Amino acid sequence: QVQLVETGGGLVQPGGSLTLSCVASGFTFSNYAMRWYRQAPGSQRELVAGITSTGGSTNYGDSMKGRFTIGRDNGKNTVYLQMNSLKPEDTAMYYCNADPRPYLADPSFKGVRTYWGQGTQVTVSS
Repeated sequence: QVQLVETGGGLVQPGGSLTLSCVASGFTFSNYAMRWYRQAPGSQRELVAGITSTGGSTNYGDSMKGRFTIGRDNGKNTVYLQMNSLKPEDTAMYYCNADPRPYLADPSFKGVRTYWGQGTQVTVSS
């Protein structure tokens, strides 16, 4: 049974930091590229960050560059998202996604089945 479980969300003040974790099971985690997405109410889902299966390469959405860092520990089947300098517009549900392609290929390609977690809520407010 494939599972992706996100934790670490919560309420944080603007300028603060949070680190999200996603623990995977039921598949060979080290073969999968991993991504974080987010979605705010009334908004489209947005790519936050991606990391290759080995952790050798990463990419980020424009508004996350310089503030967010994605990392992974294949020994723990875990992908992380470190978020610094948080802004109210970062408020969203954050989702973990597993892509069987080991590299950061086109995430919109519909011919590949990916796995999703249930999400963890991040709220940035004073």
